Amino acid sequence: MSSPANKFLPNPKTVAIVGCPFRGGQAKLGVDNGPIHLAEAGIVGQLEEIGWKVAFDGHHQFEDIHTADDPPIGKLKNPRLVSKVAESVARVVGGHAKNGQLPVTLGGDHSLAMGTISGTLDTYPDACVIWIDAHADINTVETTDSGNIHGMPVSFLLGIGSKVPEFSWVKAALKPERLVYIGLRDLDSGEKRLLKEHNIKAFSMHEVDKYGIGKVVEMALDHVNPKRDLPIHLSFDIDALDPSVAPSTGTPVRGGLTFREGHYICEAIHETGLLVALDLMEVNPSIDDAESVCQTVAVGCSLVRSALGETLL
Repeated sequence: MSSPANKFLPNPKTVAIVGCPFRGGQAKLGVDNGPIHLAEAGIVGQLEEIGWKVAFDGHHQFEDIHTADDPPIGKLKNPRLVSKVAESVARVVGGHAKNGQLPVTLGGDHSLAMGTISGTLDTYPDACVIWIDAHADINTVETTDSGNIHGMPVSFLLGIGSKVPEFSWVKAALKPERLVYIGLRDLDSGEKRLLKEHNIKAFSMHEVDKYGIGKVVEMALDHVNPKRDLPIHLSFDIDALDPSVAPSTGTPVRGGLTFREGHYICEAIHETGLLVALDLMEVNPSIDDAESVCQTVAVGCSLVRSALGETLL
């Protein structure tokens, strides 16, 4: 089956892998090793095999980012570090996008999406975001219980909640109507209220069960991209998948997407020819046994390949 032409990328089509070994947005050790394991599993060669030119110059170590004194701001943990790293990622992702490359960011925790999506919107201001996750990650300064910023990037991108000066670089350029969720099943009460208040479209696992993943993806696209002409940023948290499929992640929740449902989402987004950026987040190789780690890393690589054009036939 021939791959659809991407409406926004020049030929030869090039993917820029942005490895982000970062865990500052949450408390569990090990998620910073996720991108290293994904790279060691051969993701570069796998993408070259399906026809992409791949640019990858190693992982970003953020050596130039120093926050020796980073006390909480309210409940927010590591706020200065998270902000500076996300801002750095925004510049890198935005630079690749401006060069006509498709950035694939390997996390690392999902606070990084504050940077990746900001970088995308800097180049494609009319881009829409499809967020695949068990969690909404839309807590604000007021609603967060944990203070872990990996549960908050969407609120910063939308510009809701109290303003935190350390995050003033985030332009809040994402509009609620340009965001859609698929796979939600573990939300705080404050997050449920925010989704309703801002009229944000979300398809929980209830809708996936009711309509099937094909119909859900179609409805999601109809909402954020009705004319199928806007760039798409796909942000995929590995914990959207059921823990039986991807066990090595920091906040697993039972009742998630199956292997095929996760891959169908990626395949369907690729088929639009509109994908301009991809995140794969929250692979944590320190969680569970070696076999589970290998399984989760392999699934992560497979999702990336599907989003970039690998087909079953």
